[in-house]
Amino acid sequence: MRDRLISWSPLILLALLAALTFWLDRKVQPTGRMPDGSTRHDPDFIIEGFSAVQMNPDGTRRYALSAKRMVHYPDDNSTQLDAPRLVYFDYQRAPVTVRSDTADATQGGDDVYFRGDVQVVRSAYDTNAELGMFTSYLHVVPDKDFAQTDKPVRIVEGNSTASAVGLEFDNRTRQIRLLSEVKANYAIPKRAPQKTLRPPRP
Repeated sequence: MRDRLISWSPLILLALLAALTFWLDRKVQPTGRMPDGSTRHDPDFIIEGFSAVQMNPDGTRRYALSAKRMVHYPDDNSTQLDAPRLVYFDYQRAPVTVRSDTADATQGGDDVYFRGDVQVVRSAYDTNAELGMFTSYLHVVPDKDFAQTDKPVRIVEGNSTASAVGLEFDNRTRQIRLLSEVKANYAIPKRAPQKTLRPPRP
């Protein structure tokens, strides 16, 4: 029995060393890091030519979100969009389109952060000229039809212009609130010349 114990002792020592090495390796690894890379900020899928549509209860389109490229990250369930385009449909007035260089969407798409060359355009309708809004950053909440920024912004509607730092835009009411350093130049729309009625020739 004594001889058998002596012959097995090197194997026991090796097993103890292996266990100690594994324990030390686990201790020096950063918290939450797994060897399979599941907690790293690596994409799990990429979609080229992404497009999604949110419908109204009556079956009409409420808004559509598209992008040249969509990258999804599983660690925080975030999404990155290249050349994104968000269109709000309004069948009584005119659609509003938001586009930029890039955008980040949180889990479920509740918040979308447009960055780079951000352009918001409301198409012309009836007697209203096209309206354009330009900034470098815009936080959009699609389901609430709400957008805001704390960056410099410029607005152009026909021959009228305005600039400010910070803006809030409610797409449901089509109201724009300029927050600070507001400058505006309003041009009265030109009216079409009225025709003078001439009496009939005798």
